[in-house]
Amino acid sequence: MRHVPSFEHTGKIAKTHNGVQTEFLRLTKDDQRLAPEMRIFLSQAYNLKAIADYETGPDAEVGSQRAAQAVEGAKLFVVQVISLIETF
Repeated sequence: MRHVPSFEHTGKIAKTHNGVQTEFLRLTKDDQRLAPEMRIFLSQAYNLKAIADYETGPDAEVGSQRAAQAVEGAKLFVVQVISLIETF
């Protein structure tokens, strides 16, 4: 397993959603244990949240099928991240 600097080493914390997404991508770069679609899940899910919270007009709706897919994706994301954490 390769060493990846983390909060424990750098003392830096992510303070924004974008910062968390960027740090997650950095920490999981080239990690074959994580499915590629899971690496981008946070940014995709945040886009859905932003649409639901802030957008107006006809494009502002997140359909029930897309929302259900996001929930299933979140479940898979959590399972995979737990698996990664358990290996440390």
